Amino acid sequence: MTTIPRPAVLLRLALLACVLCGAQPALADAVAPTPASITSTTDTALRARSQAAACTSCHGPAGRAPAGSPIPSLAGRPQAELVTQMQAFKAGTRPATVMHQIARGYSDEQVAAIAAWFAAVR
Repeated sequence: MTTIPRPAVLLRLALLACVLCGAQPALADAVAPTPASITSTTDTALRARSQAAACTSCHGPAGRAPAGSPIPSLAGRPQAELVTQMQAFKAGTRPATVMHQIARGYSDEQVAAIAAWFAAVR
């Protein structure tokens, strides 16, 4: 089953609502995203989901670790907390077995996107 990231679903629902309600041109210009921004938002969300998929081998499907696992779940945790912890792994200030090596493979922008994706998972 294919799942669509939450931001993409909300964006599509908003566009559908605008079309179905026949929004006024001035209102549509003010709130309706352009096709380029829709593509960009969708691409960004898909890229973040794809990068976050690498985490699932240890942290569980969609970041939900199995009960009793020594590896923490990531799903639903605050984005700022996840970013802070990843930065600590990258800097070597947080003890780890492999996370310090994995974290160094991501840019700050990628870390923020992945953290946002896990924060949105409910």
